Amino acid sequence: MIRLILRRLLLALPLVFAVSVLTFVLVALTPGDPAVSILGSNATKEQYAELDHRLGFDQPVWTQYWHWLTKALHGDLGTSLLSSQSVTSQLNGRIGATLSLVVGATLLTALLGIALGLMGAVRGGAVGRGTDLVAMLGFAIPNFWLGLVLADLFALRAGWLPATGYVPFGQSPSRWLESLILPVAALAAAGVTGVAKQTRDSLRDALSQGYVDALRADGVPERTIVLRHALKNAAIPVVTMLGTFFVSLLGGTILVENVFAIQGLGSLAVGSTTEHDLPVIQGVALYFCLGVVVVNLLVDLVYGWLNPKARIS
Repeated sequence: MIRLILRRLLLALPLVFAVSVLTFVLVALTPGDPAVSILGSNATKEQYAELDHRLGFDQPVWTQYWHWLTKALHGDLGTSLLSSQSVTSQLNGRIGATLSLVVGATLLTALLGIALGLMGAVRGGAVGRGTDLVAMLGFAIPNFWLGLVLADLFALRAGWLPATGYVPFGQSPSRWLESLILPVAALAAAGVTGVAKQTRDSLRDALSQGYVDALRADGVPERTIVLRHALKNAAIPVVTMLGTFFVSLLGGTILVENVFAIQGLGSLAVGSTTEHDLPVIQGVALYFCLGVVVVNLLVDLVYGWLNPKARIS
């Protein structure tokens, strides 16, 4: 298992490097001048040129990237061009909100999706058809639109939950949970239906295998066959889907964070892109890339637990 972890981490290094290069180049080539955002539109051309020179934006892109990479390897992601704050401190101050949304939506997706898929596979009939119908609706409804609907129904009209904002867990656990319910539900809707359908189909396939008939012939209870044997064998495609869903949420939080006015990495990325704040954009991309690496590693570890043969692949 340790060899598997080391191999995956080594393979992740080129990915992190490629993402950092691509992000830097694309942002650097995007029309716009950070000096205009900092000095405003009334400054002179000489003032813009002087600031660009001081910030290093008049240098070739590869030279700028090399300077950034050298500092990043020493743990310094630079300073925001607009706020003059450390990029690392800005990201660390917002990552809690984004992780709460992403992890919460993934857990809700896993619990509800697997439960619904299990019911659909075991009972079939109307439950199975209902899962298909809900899956189609879940995929068709945009999460930001669903977030607006949920906020209108449960916050503005009913007054049960807050419509906007995020409360850190350390400040108030109960208010933290309340602030997450609506955005997590909006993010998880499509994932729940997709995981439910994948679980149902994979479990049906597992229950049709010969070893299941042998277990039934030996008198093993149906509950044990489904939960202990068939579900474990059907779990690998479900785990793959959950990992993919987690990664997609890193981008999906951008819209939901703006709908619910949550100060997370997504909203920071939008604001920084608008203002052409390259160090912050580069930092957000790096954090998201590291999140993808960690999730892929966790998925591989779960593979190894479910199927020992995967540990040597």
